[in-house]
Amino acid sequence: MRKVIHRKLSKNFLRLGLILLLAFTSSLSAQEGDPVKGKSLFNANCAACHQLDKKMTGPALRNVETRLSDDQGLDREWIYAWIRNSAGLIKSGDAYANKVYNEYGGAAMTAFPQLSDEDLNNVLAYTAEEKKAPAAPAATAGVQAVQSSGGISNELILGALAILFILLAAGLYLVNKTLRRFASAQNIELELETGRKPLWKAFVQNQFLMIVVAIFFLLSSAYFVYGYLSQIGVDQGYQPVQPIHFSHKIHAGDNGIDCKYCHSSARVSKTSGIPSLNICMNCHKSIYEYNGETSAEYSKEFYDGEIKKLYAAAGWDDADQKYTGDSQPVKWVRIHNLPDFAYFNHSQHVTVAGVECQTCHGPVEEMEIMYQHAPLTMGWCINCHRETNVDVKDNAYYEKIHEELSKKYGVDNLTAAQMGGLECGKCHY
Repeated sequence: MRKVIHRKLSKNFLRLGLILLLAFTSSLSAQEGDPVKGKSLFNANCAACHQLDKKMTGPALRNVETRLSDDQGLDREWIYAWIRNSAGLIKSGDAYANKVYNEYGGAAMTAFPQLSDEDLNNVLAYTAEEKKAPAAPAATAGVQAVQSSGGISNELILGALAILFILLAAGLYLVNKTLRRFASAQNIELELETGRKPLWKAFVQNQFLMIVVAIFFLLSSAYFVYGYLSQIGVDQGYQPVQPIHFSHKIHAGDNGIDCKYCHSSARVSKTSGIPSLNICMNCHKSIYEYNGETSAEYSKEFYDGEIKKLYAAAGWDDADQKYTGDSQPVKWVRIHNLPDFAYFNHSQHVTVAGVECQTCHGPVEEMEIMYQHAPLTMGWCINCHRETNVDVKDNAYYEKIHEELSKKYGVDNLTAAQMGGLECGKCHY
């Protein structure tokens, strides 16, 4: 009887233990959260002030739950309270909350009362993930070899033509030799030309041909001299190396930053202006490393090094997340430069005419290193004025002028040239 009771009690204890184990396991799995969802929540709510492995406006959050538990004895409920209402936790007199508040200069953390326990569990699961090792850069030599093998090189074509010419010369020599042997076998005497005037002497003694050649050389020399002199002061293709590498391809192309965000004075001023370092630091306070596409020439280490140059110039201490006051000017090299006697106003073209930056500066969004795309010559500007119609829609300033000039020229659309765009005083004053 006792054995039966003992067996029943043992079974009941086993069942109870199994139930408790399942409950405990399910509670742990519920608390673990989904790191994939947590990453989305982190990027949407936390990434503006926090990074996982680097101190920013707020502390680094990698393994934050474990660190708080081990170092401060704080549980997950404290983290919930801090995220949902940090100001209330500080006012309650919580020691660690006040310590963090004072350590980061009294910067108030945004409250997130809308985040549920599940959301916060997902975020904590994301912060608990181990740091992934950086991916090895992809080999580019093989790709370049494949690309180069896709077409026939010029050296191969020239080699084939040279061999063909040699074979042709050898064939003519053999034909000539064979004909001479045939003539000798048939006792045929070949006439030797004697007393014939050399071709060059006959050419020199012909006055008409000499005059034609002289005129040809004079015209050719004048053409090449004019072409050479026309290139003086034209810097098309000029591509200087800047003290800090700035990739327009990454900023304007990959990230889609508007040109006028950095060159804001182009809207209202004669010049487009050189962006101040504060413009750069608006983003690069948080963007301290590059995680985009790389190549053999421009690696992640290269881009990260250029960001450090920016920090040194701006006097930014990335470790303490504050300015040191020790800044240095960046000696940028000017790329587009018109002569002093030529007047050009960016605001008139950008704001009034609505001309896109790429019209003059080329495909900036594709340029790793900025260069002068257009010749910026007088003829280039005049052609643009002759071909570009002025946009007078909803512009009361042009209504009367457009009405009168349209009648004068008998057209519906007016070009910049027809509205005085070719007058010398417009650009030279």
